[in-house]
Amino acid sequence: MIRKTLKFTLVLSLVLFLPVFAQANNLPEFTELAATAGKSVVFISTEKVADVPTQTEQFRQQIPDGHPFKDFFDRFDQFFGQQPGKQPRKQRGQGSGFVISSDGLIVTNNHVIDGADKVTVHFQGDNSEHPAKIIGQDKETDLAVIKIDLDRPLPVLNFGDSDAIKVGEWVLAIGNPYGLDNTVTAGIISAKYRNLRVGPFDNFLQTDASINPGNSGGPLLNMKGEVIGINSLINAAGQNLGFAVPSNQAKEIIAQLKQGKTYQRGWLGVTIQPVDENQAKALGLEEPTGALIASVGEGQPAAKAGVKQGDVVLEVNGIKVHDSNELLRSIANLKPGEKAKLTLWRNGKEITRTVTLGQRGEKAMASMQPVPPKQASNVLGMSVKPISKKEAAALGLGSAHGLLVVQVDPNAAASDEGVRQGDVIVQANQQDVNTPAELEAVIQRDKKRGAVMLLIKRQGQNLFVALPLEDQ
Repeated sequence: MIRKTLKFTLVLSLVLFLPVFAQANNLPEFTELAATAGKSVVFISTEKVADVPTQTEQFRQQIPDGHPFKDFFDRFDQFFGQQPGKQPRKQRGQGSGFVISSDGLIVTNNHVIDGADKVTVHFQGDNSEHPAKIIGQDKETDLAVIKIDLDRPLPVLNFGDSDAIKVGEWVLAIGNPYGLDNTVTAGIISAKYRNLRVGPFDNFLQTDASINPGNSGGPLLNMKGEVIGINSLINAAGQNLGFAVPSNQAKEIIAQLKQGKTYQRGWLGVTIQPVDENQAKALGLEEPTGALIASVGEGQPAAKAGVKQGDVVLEVNGIKVHDSNELLRSIANLKPGEKAKLTLWRNGKEITRTVTLGQRGEKAMASMQPVPPKQASNVLGMSVKPISKKEAAALGLGSAHGLLVVQVDPNAAASDEGVRQGDVIVQANQQDVNTPAELEAVIQRDKKRGAVMLLIKRQGQNLFVALPLEDQ
C-alpha cells in the first residue's frame, strides 16, 4: 500500500513538474539581443564647474544673530575685506545614452547633461573618450540629443511602437548603473501610462527590469531590439520600479531636437483640474470625465475662441479626453498655429469651440500665474459672509465680490473636500453668489443634482470644489 502511494505521488509530481519545465524551456533568449544592441549603447560622463560655499562660509551661515562669533567675522571683514564665500569646484556626473544615427547623434535624458561644461562618450569595449556636443534639450520631457564626430559609421537603435507593447511583455534594459558600463537587465512591462507628477506630460512605461542610478538615458528594448522607452526614473523607496519615457512620446520631440530646434507645443491659455464625482453630479455629467476649466487667461487663445471658466473639455479634435492630464498632453502634441476643435460641456449640453493654439513656453506660462492675493451664516457646514472692500483688498481681490469663508466645520463635507478658512466663494453651479441667501437659493434650486459646485478663489487662484447635497 505504501509503495502504491509513493508511486502515485511520484507520478503526480512528474505531471505537475512537466508544464513548469516546458515553460522554462520557452523563456526568451537575450544573448543575441544584448550583444547586438549593446554596441549602440554609450556611457556618458559629464563635468561642470559650480560655485559652492567654502567651509568657512558654511560655518558662518549657521551662526545665529547676536552670537560672539558673528561679531568676530564682521570685524574680520572690516580689517581684511570680505572674504569670498564661494569657491569653484568641479562636479562630475554620469548616465547612459544610445545612438540613433550613424553619423553620431545620441539620445539621453536632459538631466544627465543639463548644465554640463564637458560631455564625453564611451563605447562598449572602447576606453577612448569621445567629446560630445549638446544639440537639443527638452526639460519638460527630460529628453536631450548630443552628437559625437567619428570617422566611421556607428551602429544605431531604431524606435518601436510603445503603444503596441503590452503589460507582461518581456523587455531588456541596457545602461551603466553606478558606472558599471553595459549592464544588461531583463524584465517585463509592469504598467503603462503612469503619471508620477514629476512633469507636465508624465506618461511613463513601468518595468521591473532592474534600473539604477546611471541607467538614465539608456534604452528599454522590446524583443525585436527596438527602443520602446528611454529609462528615466526609479522609485528609490521600492525595488524593481523603473520608469521610461515611451518611444511614441519621444520620437517627435527627438526629431526636432536633433535639428537643434526647441520643441514647440500648443497652448490654450487656461488652468485645468480633473472632474471628481461630486463635480460631475453638480455639472449634470453622467460620469466624472474630461478636464474642468478653472480659469481662462485674458487675451489667451481659449478666451479668443469663447471658452469659459467652468466648461468641461470632453474631446479634442474628436478624441475623448478622460482627464486633465490627457488634455494637457493632447494640446501639447499640437503645434502653435494649429486649430483644436474642443467639445465642451456647458450648462448641461455639449457645444464646440475651435481654438487657434498659441505657443507653450515660459513667457506664456508666466502670463497665467495668479496675481498674489487680492455676521456669518452657516451653509453646508461653512460659516460664510459677504466679503467687505477691506477684506477684498487684504486678499488682493479686484473687487468685493463673493462670500468669505469665516470657518469650516471639521466634520462637514466642505472640510472633507478641502474648503478652507479664508477662501472666497465666487460662484455656485456657475452662478455668481454675493450673499448667503443667494448661495442657499442655488442649493435649493439644484438640490436634485445631488451636488453643488463652488468656484473658489484661494490666494489668487481659481479652484472648483463640489460638495454633496444628499443630506441637505
